[in-house]
Amino acid sequence: MKIILKNTKTDKEKEATISKILKKDLPLKKDGWQFNWRQLYKIEGAEIYKLSTEEKPKMIEGMLMLTIFNEEMVFMNNIEIAPHNYGSKGVYKEVAGCLIAFSCVESFERGKEGYNGFLSFDSKTKLIELYQNKYGAKIAMGNKMYFDPVAGKALMKKYLNIDSKY
Repeated sequence: MKIILKNTKTDKEKEATISKILKKDLPLKKDGWQFNWRQLYKIEGAEIYKLSTEEKPKMIEGMLMLTIFNEEMVFMNNIEIAPHNYGSKGVYKEVAGCLIAFSCVESFERGKEGYNGFLSFDSKTKLIELYQNKYGAKIAMGNKMYFDPVAGKALMKKYLNIDSKY
């Protein structure tokens, strides 16, 4: 999927892509990544995506892992922005928002029955408020959260400039 990233300092736009990643291109923990993406890649049913600019396709700006439960519900297992995109000093802004919005697109395209347009995930406790306030997620129970179709459409419009066809 083609998207636009904005530079944190200059607001200059860069064309970028969210695509499935090849095993040989997975980032390493030793390079500052929090998750062991090589281990996650081995999980049966895992779909691992990378976000990178068209200009530097080997440079990963963010990572995402999705699974489909019972061939009907999209689950966002892991999401991580590249260490060089952390905080206000990061190179690109809204990387996480773009990845979440992409996950919402997948939930509309691949979710079935009552799960169409719903994206579920487990949040770290310290991130629950961020997911609620910044992205519109709702709590299902404990740290189990989800985006409903209304929140998903809003994220798709804001971060991917997709006016809902869903």
